[in-house]
Amino acid sequence: MSEYQYYEFQAVDRPLTKKQMDELRAYSSRAHITPTSFVNVYNWGDFKGNPEKWMEKYFEAFLYLANWGNRRLMLRIPKRLLPPDVVSTYCTEETLSYRIKDDQLILSFSSEEEEQEWTDGEGWLDSIVSLRSDLMHGDHRCLYLGWLLAVQGGMLDNDTLEPPVPPGLRELNAPLPSLADFLRIDPDLITAAAEKSDEKIAFRLSKEDISRWLADTPQKEKDAILAGLIEGDNPYLAEDLRRRALCALRGQTIPGIASQASGCRSVGQLIARADAIAEERREKETQQRARMKAKREREEAEKRKQHLGSVVGKESDLWAKVEKLIAAKQPKEYDEAISVLRDLRDLADMEGRSSEFLPRMSALYREHGRKTALLNRFRKARLPG
Repeated sequence: MSEYQYYEFQAVDRPLTKKQMDELRAYSSRAHITPTSFVNVYNWGDFKGNPEKWMEKYFEAFLYLANWGNRRLMLRIPKRLLPPDVVSTYCTEETLSYRIKDDQLILSFSSEEEEQEWTDGEGWLDSIVSLRSDLMHGDHRCLYLGWLLAVQGGMLDNDTLEPPVPPGLRELNAPLPSLADFLRIDPDLITAAAEKSDEKIAFRLSKEDISRWLADTPQKEKDAILAGLIEGDNPYLAEDLRRRALCALRGQTIPGIASQASGCRSVGQLIARADAIAEERREKETQQRARMKAKREREEAEKRKQHLGSVVGKESDLWAKVEKLIAAKQPKEYDEAISVLRDLRDLADMEGRSSEFLPRMSALYREHGRKTALLNRFRKARLPG
Protein backbone atom coordinates (compact mmCIF):
# COMPACT_ATOMS: atom_id res chain seq x y z
CA MET A 1 0.00 0.00 0.00
CA SER A 2 1.38 3.41 -0.95
CA GLU A 3 2.00 6.12 1.62
CA TYR A 4 -0.49 8.94 2.12
CA GLN A 5 -0.03 11.94 4.41
CA TYR A 6 -2.33 14.95 4.31
CA TYR A 7 -1.41 18.33 5.84
CA GLU A 8 -3.78 21.29 5.94
CA PHE A 9 -3.36 24.63 7.73
CA GLN A 10 -5.92 27.45 7.83
CA ALA A 11 -5.51 31.13 8.68
CA VAL A 12 -8.85 32.13 10.18
CA ASP A 13 -8.48 35.56 11.78
CA ARG A 14 -6.17 37.30 9.32
CA PRO A 15 -4.98 36.37 5.81
CA LEU A 16 -1.35 35.56 5.21
CA THR A 17 0.84 38.35 3.88
CA LYS A 18 2.79 38.00 0.64
CA LYS A 19 5.97 37.68 2.70
CA GLN A 20 4.47 34.89 4.79
CA MET A 21 3.28 33.03 1.69
CA ASP A 22 6.77 33.26 0.22
CA GLU A 23 8.22 31.88 3.46
CA LEU A 24 5.86 28.93 3.29
CA ARG A 25 6.58 28.31 -0.37
CA ALA A 26 10.23 27.77 0.50
CA TYR A 27 9.17 24.59 2.33
CA SER A 28 7.33 23.04 -0.61
CA SER A 29 7.13 23.63 -4.34
CA ARG A 30 4.04 21.41 -4.69
CA ALA A 31 1.85 22.73 -1.87
CA HIS A 32 -1.36 24.61 -2.64
CA ILE A 33 -0.93 27.94 -0.86
CA THR A 34 -3.54 30.71 -0.63
CA PRO A 35 -3.86 33.75 1.67
CA THR A 36 -5.90 31.56 4.04
CA SER A 37 -4.49 28.06 3.67
CA PHE A 38 -1.59 25.68 3.07
CA VAL A 39 -2.43 22.17 1.79
CA ASN A 40 -0.06 19.43 0.78
CA VAL A 41 -0.27 15.68 0.21
CA TYR A 42 2.76 13.42 0.55
CA ASN A 43 2.93 10.02 -1.15
CA TRP A 44 6.65 9.84 -0.51
CA GLY A 45 9.01 11.95 1.57
CA ASP A 46 8.07 14.00 4.62
CA PHE A 47 6.78 17.43 5.53
CA LYS A 48 9.69 19.85 5.89
CA GLY A 49 7.95 22.34 8.16
CA ASN A 50 7.16 22.24 11.87
CA PRO A 51 3.38 22.22 12.54
CA GLU A 52 3.84 23.51 16.11
CA LYS A 53 5.94 26.47 14.96
CA TRP A 54 3.66 27.21 12.04
CA MET A 55 0.66 27.31 14.39
CA GLU A 56 2.49 29.84 16.54
CA LYS A 57 3.43 32.07 13.62
CA TYR A 58 0.95 31.70 10.75
CA PHE A 59 -2.22 29.70 11.37
CA GLU A 60 -5.19 29.14 13.68
CA ALA A 61 -6.05 25.59 12.60
CA PHE A 62 -4.18 22.47 11.46
CA LEU A 63 -5.24 18.96 10.45
CA TYR A 64 -3.06 15.95 9.74
CA LEU A 65 -4.11 12.51 8.50
CA ALA A 66 -1.97 9.51 7.53
CA ASN A 67 -3.19 6.30 5.95
CA TRP A 68 -1.54 4.18 8.68
CA GLY A 69 -3.92 5.65 11.26
CA ASN A 70 -2.41 8.80 12.79
CA ARG A 71 -4.73 11.81 12.97
CA ARG A 72 -4.21 15.20 14.57
CA LEU A 73 -6.09 18.47 14.94
CA MET A 74 -4.69 21.70 16.39
CA LEU A 75 -6.57 24.94 17.13
CA ARG A 76 -5.03 28.22 18.29
CA ILE A 77 -7.18 30.38 20.56
CA PRO A 78 -6.46 33.42 22.75
CA LYS A 79 -6.03 32.02 26.25
CA ARG A 80 -8.27 34.71 27.72
CA LEU A 81 -11.10 33.19 25.64
CA LEU A 82 -10.20 29.60 26.56
CA PRO A 83 -8.55 29.57 29.99
CA PRO A 84 -5.88 26.89 30.50
CA ASP A 85 -7.53 25.92 33.81
CA VAL A 86 -10.61 24.83 31.87
CA VAL A 87 -8.68 22.91 29.23
CA SER A 88 -6.45 21.12 31.73
CA THR A 89 -9.54 19.56 33.33
CA TYR A 90 -10.03 17.46 30.21
CA CYS A 91 -6.42 16.87 29.14
CA THR A 92 -5.05 13.33 28.93
CA GLU A 93 -1.69 13.94 27.18
CA GLU A 94 -2.25 11.10 24.69
CA THR A 95 -5.51 12.35 23.14
CA LEU A 96 -5.88 15.97 24.27
CA SER A 97 -3.17 18.42 25.27
CA TYR A 98 -2.30 22.09 25.04
CA ARG A 99 0.59 24.49 25.24
CA ILE A 100 0.86 28.23 25.73
CA LYS A 101 2.71 30.59 23.43
CA ASP A 102 2.57 34.23 24.58
CA ASP A 103 -1.14 35.04 24.91
CA GLN A 104 -2.28 32.10 22.74
CA LEU A 105 -3.38 28.60 23.71
CA ILE A 106 -2.70 25.88 21.13
CA LEU A 107 -5.03 22.92 21.60
CA SER A 108 -4.10 19.51 20.18
CA PHE A 109 -6.32 16.44 19.60
CA SER A 110 -4.61 13.17 18.63
CA SER A 111 -5.88 9.77 17.54
CA GLU A 112 -3.63 6.81 16.73
CA GLU A 113 -5.49 3.77 15.52
CA GLU A 114 -4.75 1.35 12.71
CA GLU A 115 -6.67 2.48 9.63
CA GLN A 116 -9.24 -0.03 8.37
CA GLU A 117 -9.89 1.69 5.07
CA TRP A 118 -8.44 4.51 3.00
CA THR A 119 -9.66 7.95 4.11
CA ASP A 120 -8.96 11.15 2.20
CA GLY A 121 -7.99 14.22 4.21
CA GLU A 122 -9.73 16.81 2.05
CA GLY A 123 -12.79 18.44 3.61
CA TRP A 124 -12.21 17.36 7.19
CA LEU A 125 -10.85 20.68 8.47
CA ASP A 126 -13.61 22.70 6.82
CA SER A 127 -16.18 20.58 8.66
CA ILE A 128 -14.42 20.92 12.05
CA VAL A 129 -12.79 24.37 12.19
CA SER A 130 -15.88 26.18 13.50
CA LEU A 131 -15.28 24.38 16.82
CA ARG A 132 -12.67 27.07 17.42
CA SER A 133 -15.38 29.71 17.47
CA ASP A 134 -17.56 27.46 19.65
CA LEU A 135 -14.75 27.13 22.19
CA MET A 136 -14.39 30.91 22.34
CA HIS A 137 -18.15 31.09 22.97
CA GLY A 138 -17.76 28.80 25.97
CA ASP A 139 -18.82 25.55 24.31
CA HIS A 140 -16.49 22.94 25.83
CA ARG A 141 -18.07 19.81 24.41
CA CYS A 142 -15.15 19.07 22.09
CA LEU A 143 -12.81 19.08 25.10
CA TYR A 144 -14.91 16.37 26.71
CA LEU A 145 -14.79 14.35 23.47
CA GLY A 146 -11.01 14.59 23.57
CA TRP A 147 -11.06 13.13 27.09
CA LEU A 148 -13.57 10.48 26.02
CA LEU A 149 -11.19 9.27 23.32
CA ALA A 150 -8.71 8.37 26.07
CA VAL A 151 -11.46 6.34 27.77
CA GLN A 152 -12.08 4.47 24.54
CA GLY A 153 -8.36 3.83 24.07
CA GLY A 154 -7.96 2.28 27.53
CA MET A 155 -5.56 5.03 28.59
CA LEU A 156 -7.27 5.75 31.92
CA ASP A 157 -7.78 3.59 35.00
CA ASN A 158 -11.31 2.27 35.49
CA ASP A 159 -11.70 4.15 38.77
CA THR A 160 -10.75 7.53 37.23
CA LEU A 161 -13.65 9.98 37.55
CA GLU A 162 -14.84 11.88 34.53
CA PRO A 163 -14.43 15.67 34.31
CA PRO A 164 -17.46 17.99 34.27
CA VAL A 165 -19.88 16.98 31.50
CA PRO A 166 -20.64 20.02 29.29
CA PRO A 167 -24.25 20.83 28.45
CA GLY A 168 -25.61 19.87 25.06
CA LEU A 169 -23.93 16.48 24.50
CA ARG A 170 -27.26 14.87 23.67
CA GLU A 171 -27.71 16.99 20.56
CA LEU A 172 -24.42 17.74 18.83
CA ASN A 173 -24.08 20.59 16.36
CA ALA A 174 -22.57 19.89 12.93
CA PRO A 175 -18.81 20.16 13.66
CA LEU A 176 -18.91 17.89 16.73
CA PRO A 177 -19.98 14.72 14.86
CA SER A 178 -17.28 15.55 12.31
CA LEU A 179 -14.71 15.76 15.10
CA ALA A 180 -15.99 12.49 16.61
CA ASP A 181 -15.74 10.80 13.20
CA PHE A 182 -12.27 12.21 12.59
CA LEU A 183 -11.05 10.99 15.98
CA ARG A 184 -13.01 7.74 15.54
CA ILE A 185 -14.89 7.97 18.84
CA ASP A 186 -17.46 5.23 19.42
CA PRO A 187 -20.99 6.74 19.11
CA ASP A 188 -22.26 4.41 21.84
CA LEU A 189 -19.66 5.83 24.24
CA ILE A 190 -20.80 9.37 23.39
CA THR A 191 -24.42 8.33 24.00
CA ALA A 192 -23.46 6.93 27.40
CA ALA A 193 -21.62 10.13 28.33
CA ALA A 194 -24.52 12.31 27.15
CA GLU A 195 -26.89 10.76 29.68
CA LYS A 196 -25.41 13.07 32.34
CA SER A 197 -25.35 16.15 30.12
CA ASP A 198 -27.67 19.08 30.78
CA GLU A 199 -29.84 19.83 27.75
CA LYS A 200 -29.56 23.58 28.30
CA ILE A 201 -26.80 25.24 26.27
CA ALA A 202 -25.50 27.75 28.81
CA PHE A 203 -23.24 29.63 26.41
CA ARG A 204 -25.93 31.03 24.13
CA LEU A 205 -27.21 34.59 24.34
CA SER A 206 -30.67 35.61 23.19
CA LYS A 207 -31.43 39.01 21.68
CA GLU A 208 -33.18 39.86 24.94
CA ASP A 209 -30.04 38.93 26.90
CA ILE A 210 -27.91 41.18 24.70
CA SER A 211 -30.36 44.09 24.99
CA ARG A 212 -30.47 43.73 28.77
CA TRP A 213 -26.68 43.70 29.03
CA LEU A 214 -26.31 46.73 26.77
CA ALA A 215 -28.90 48.63 28.80
CA ASP A 216 -26.76 48.14 31.92
CA THR A 217 -23.51 49.09 30.15
CA PRO A 218 -22.28 52.68 30.77
CA GLN A 219 -22.34 54.97 27.74
CA LYS A 220 -18.59 55.47 27.86
CA GLU A 221 -18.05 51.70 27.46
CA LYS A 222 -20.55 51.58 24.60
CA ASP A 223 -18.63 54.33 22.81
CA ALA A 224 -15.40 52.33 23.25
CA ILE A 225 -17.10 49.24 21.83
CA LEU A 226 -18.29 51.15 18.76
CA ALA A 227 -14.85 52.67 18.25
CA GLY A 228 -13.28 49.20 18.41
CA LEU A 229 -15.74 47.86 15.84
CA ILE A 230 -15.01 50.73 13.45
CA GLU A 231 -11.23 50.41 13.85
CA GLY A 232 -11.45 46.66 13.20
CA ASP A 233 -8.03 45.92 14.70
CA ASN A 234 -9.23 43.31 17.19
CA PRO A 235 -10.55 40.13 15.49
CA TYR A 236 -11.71 38.87 18.89
CA LEU A 237 -13.75 41.91 19.90
CA ALA A 238 -17.09 40.17 19.39
CA GLU A 239 -15.93 37.17 21.42
CA ASP A 240 -14.65 39.41 24.22
CA LEU A 241 -17.99 41.21 24.36
CA ARG A 242 -19.98 37.99 24.28
CA ARG A 243 -17.85 36.65 27.12
CA ARG A 244 -18.36 39.80 29.20
CA ALA A 245 -22.11 39.63 28.64
CA LEU A 246 -22.32 35.95 29.56
CA CYS A 247 -20.32 36.42 32.72
CA ALA A 248 -22.38 39.43 33.77
CA LEU A 249 -25.76 37.84 33.04
CA ARG A 250 -25.02 34.33 34.35
CA GLY A 251 -22.85 35.28 37.29
CA GLN A 252 -19.99 33.13 35.98
CA THR A 253 -16.30 33.84 35.74
CA ILE A 254 -15.98 31.40 32.82
CA PRO A 255 -18.98 31.18 30.46
CA GLY A 256 -20.37 27.73 29.68
CA ILE A 257 -18.37 25.91 32.36
CA ALA A 258 -20.13 22.78 33.56
CA SER A 259 -20.72 22.02 37.21
CA GLN A 260 -18.32 19.49 38.74
CA ALA A 261 -21.38 17.68 40.05
CA SER A 262 -22.27 16.77 36.48
CA GLY A 263 -19.20 14.58 36.18
CA CYS A 264 -19.34 11.86 38.81
CA ARG A 265 -19.08 8.58 36.90
CA SER A 266 -15.98 6.48 36.72
CA VAL A 267 -14.31 5.38 33.51
CA GLY A 268 -15.40 1.81 34.26
CA GLN A 269 -19.03 2.89 34.65
CA LEU A 270 -18.93 4.78 31.36
CA ILE A 271 -17.48 1.80 29.52
CA ALA A 272 -20.04 -0.57 31.05
CA ARG A 273 -22.89 1.75 30.12
CA ALA A 274 -21.56 2.13 26.56
CA ASP A 275 -21.37 -1.67 26.26
CA ALA A 276 -24.99 -1.95 27.45
CA ILE A 277 -26.12 0.71 24.97
CA ALA A 278 -24.27 -1.10 22.17
CA GLU A 279 -26.00 -4.37 23.09
CA GLU A 280 -29.41 -2.65 23.19
CA ARG A 281 -28.72 -1.06 19.81
CA ARG A 282 -27.65 -4.35 18.25
CA GLU A 283 -30.77 -6.05 19.60
CA LYS A 284 -32.99 -3.31 18.15
CA GLU A 285 -31.17 -3.55 14.83
CA THR A 286 -31.64 -7.35 14.82
CA GLN A 287 -35.35 -6.95 15.54
CA GLN A 288 -35.67 -4.29 12.86
CA ARG A 289 -33.93 -6.49 10.30
CA ALA A 290 -36.24 -9.37 11.24
CA ARG A 291 -39.31 -7.16 10.81
CA MET A 292 -38.06 -5.90 7.45
CA LYS A 293 -37.29 -9.44 6.30
CA ALA A 294 -40.74 -10.66 7.33
CA LYS A 295 -42.33 -7.72 5.52
CA ARG A 296 -40.36 -8.44 2.35
CA GLU A 297 -41.27 -12.11 2.51
CA ARG A 298 -44.97 -11.25 2.90
CA GLU A 299 -44.81 -8.86 -0.03
CA GLU A 300 -42.94 -11.38 -2.18
CA ALA A 301 -45.41 -14.14 -1.24
CA GLU A 302 -48.32 -11.89 -2.21
CA LYS A 303 -46.69 -11.01 -5.54
CA ARG A 304 -45.99 -14.70 -6.13
CA LYS A 305 -49.58 -15.58 -5.37
CA GLN A 306 -50.85 -12.94 -7.79
CA HIS A 307 -48.47 -14.15 -10.49
CA LEU A 308 -49.52 -17.76 -10.10
CA GLY A 309 -53.13 -16.67 -10.23
CA SER A 310 -52.46 -15.06 -13.58
CA VAL A 311 -51.32 -18.38 -15.13
CA VAL A 312 -54.11 -20.61 -13.78
CA GLY A 313 -55.60 -22.57 -16.65
CA LYS A 314 -52.57 -22.04 -18.89
CA GLU A 315 -50.65 -25.14 -17.82
CA SER A 316 -50.73 -26.82 -21.25
CA ASP A 317 -49.27 -23.73 -22.91
CA LEU A 318 -46.57 -23.50 -20.22
CA TRP A 319 -45.47 -27.13 -20.68
CA ALA A 320 -45.25 -26.54 -24.42
CA LYS A 321 -43.17 -23.43 -23.79
CA VAL A 322 -40.78 -25.45 -21.61
CA GLU A 323 -40.21 -27.98 -24.39
CA LYS A 324 -39.56 -25.21 -26.91
CA LEU A 325 -37.08 -23.43 -24.65
CA ILE A 326 -35.18 -26.62 -23.86
CA ALA A 327 -35.00 -27.48 -27.55
CA ALA A 328 -33.11 -24.23 -28.18
CA LYS A 329 -30.16 -25.64 -26.19
CA GLN A 330 -29.02 -22.16 -25.08
CA PRO A 331 -28.15 -21.07 -21.48
CA LYS A 332 -30.55 -18.12 -21.58
CA GLU A 333 -33.44 -20.30 -22.77
CA TYR A 334 -32.54 -22.96 -20.18
CA ASP A 335 -32.84 -20.33 -17.44
CA GLU A 336 -36.23 -19.20 -18.74
CA ALA A 337 -37.39 -22.81 -18.86
CA ILE A 338 -36.46 -23.24 -15.20
CA SER A 339 -38.51 -20.13 -14.32
CA VAL A 340 -41.57 -21.56 -16.10
CA LEU A 341 -41.09 -24.96 -14.41
CA ARG A 342 -41.03 -23.25 -11.02
CA ASP A 343 -44.36 -21.64 -11.86
CA LEU A 344 -45.80 -25.04 -12.85
CA ARG A 345 -44.48 -26.67 -9.67
CA ASP A 346 -45.80 -23.94 -7.34
CA LEU A 347 -49.13 -23.78 -9.16
CA ALA A 348 -49.53 -27.55 -8.75
CA ASP A 349 -48.69 -27.26 -5.03
CA MET A 350 -51.15 -24.39 -4.59
CA GLU A 351 -53.97 -26.34 -6.24
CA GLY A 352 -53.09 -29.67 -4.60
CA ARG A 353 -52.07 -31.31 -7.90
CA SER A 354 -48.44 -32.15 -7.21
CA SER A 355 -49.08 -35.73 -8.29
CA GLU A 356 -49.67 -34.44 -11.83
CA PHE A 357 -46.49 -32.34 -11.92
CA LEU A 358 -44.06 -34.99 -10.64
CA PRO A 359 -44.44 -37.53 -13.49
CA ARG A 360 -44.00 -34.87 -16.16
CA MET A 361 -40.91 -33.52 -14.39
CA SER A 362 -39.47 -37.06 -14.13
CA ALA A 363 -40.07 -37.48 -17.85
CA LEU A 364 -38.00 -34.36 -18.55
CA TYR A 365 -35.12 -35.81 -16.52
CA ARG A 366 -35.24 -39.03 -18.56
CA GLU A 367 -35.67 -37.34 -21.92
CA HIS A 368 -32.79 -34.87 -21.42
CA GLY A 369 -30.50 -37.04 -19.31
CA ARG A 370 -27.46 -36.19 -21.42
CA LYS A 371 -27.86 -32.42 -21.11
CA THR A 372 -25.65 -31.89 -18.07
CA ALA A 373 -26.08 -28.10 -17.97
CA LEU A 374 -29.85 -28.45 -17.98
CA LEU A 375 -29.92 -31.17 -15.31
CA ASN A 376 -27.69 -29.06 -13.08
CA ARG A 377 -30.20 -26.25 -13.40
CA PHE A 378 -33.03 -28.66 -12.49
CA ARG A 379 -31.23 -29.73 -9.34
CA LYS A 380 -30.20 -26.21 -8.36
CA ALA A 381 -33.84 -25.10 -8.68
CA ARG A 382 -34.85 -28.13 -6.54
CA LEU A 383 -37.16 -29.43 -9.22
CA PRO A 384 -37.99 -33.06 -8.26
CA GLY A 385 -37.20 -35.78 -10.73
